[in-house]
Amino acid sequence: MSKRHIVCLTFDFDGISGFIARGQTSASWISRGEFGPRVGAPRLIALLEKYGIRSTWFVPGHTIESFPDACENVHAAGHEIAHHGWTHRSPANLLRDEEEAELVRGNEAIRRLTGRSARGYRSPGWDLSAHSVELFLKHGFVYDSSLMGEDYTPYYARQGDVIELEQPARFGKKTTLVELPIHWSTDDSPHFEFMRTEATVRQGLMNASAVLENWVNDFLYMKDSVEWGVLTYTCHPFVIGRGHRMLMLERLIRTCADNSAIFMTMEDAVSEFKRRKT
Repeated sequence: MSKRHIVCLTFDFDGISGFIARGQTSASWISRGEFGPRVGAPRLIALLEKYGIRSTWFVPGHTIESFPDACENVHAAGHEIAHHGWTHRSPANLLRDEEEAELVRGNEAIRRLTGRSARGYRSPGWDLSAHSVELFLKHGFVYDSSLMGEDYTPYYARQGDVIELEQPARFGKKTTLVELPIHWSTDDSPHFEFMRTEATVRQGLMNASAVLENWVNDFLYMKDSVEWGVLTYTCHPFVIGRGHRMLMLERLIRTCADNSAIFMTMEDAVSEFKRRKT
């Protein structure tokens, strides 16, 4: 089989929901989130259209209901709309019933927008509960993109792990849920977002050229080391949508394309992964 190196450009379209979930509701915090729907998303839609790329947008229900026109523009441009909770609360911090309610309410918003339920899920905060995989399968999800057990190879998520402090790990059984792995190093937020609270300061604000070099090298390593692979980049419209970072993203697209990258949605990447396994 010929070599195929897939790039999934993904966008966590948090809007203002992430700030609200952390109790950051002052005008300044809210305005930071507003930049995504108002400015970042239109810029990204135009850039992706320029290169003929379909991407995956993980959208909280709160964003769909708070910024309906911005979300409709993403959908109308042909991008996949996937699940990112409703309130942008991590399922690891929720009771089972609360987690399921988030899934149901988020999917209701996605169905109103797209006419169908989401096929994929990504956790706000990139963490799952002991019930998450079971609930994803119950509600018809095909894939998750919240875990980090691989870099270029999708795999099947487990259910029923038992992890205790003073005991060997007991790993659960593989399920039919495909995991499309992510990592903080290929997420724009840790590199770029300055976050100051009463307790901590996250500096962010890295030089975009340095981040670009790392991201390009991740793709080049995949190309050199595997016959078939999927590399996921995670961006946020309110982060990547700033001018110098948009230039970085365009250079990333060009460099990957020049090196035979195949851009596709996560749903399509999962379909190809499954075909290879049959």
